[in-house]
Amino acid sequence: MHAETSIWLYIAVMAGVTYAIRLLPLLILRREIRNVWFRSFLHYVPYATLTAMTVPAALMGDLHLLSGLLGLATAGLLSYLGRNLLLSAAAASLAVWLAESLF
Repeated sequence: MHAETSIWLYIAVMAGVTYAIRLLPLLILRREIRNVWFRSFLHYVPYATLTAMTVPAALMGDLHLLSGLLGLATAGLLSYLGRNLLLSAAAASLAVWLAESLF
């Protein structure tokens, strides 16, 4: 198999797997979920996933650890106060930029 053919095959397989992951819950879980524990678990999955993806990137992606911590604290505080995601992300980016400029 040529390199270009295998790349397209990999992309097609991953597209199929991604589609199946999204389609199977829709086919299997047709009724409303009534279990309170399972519903609360599903409610927090997006937050846990977002945290697991962003916290390591925020702490390891900057030149200084302190600027990453400042940006993370800014985003966390604004999110805790109920501000929207765009404002929190913009303020965290501004805090990191200011901290990097000062250091």
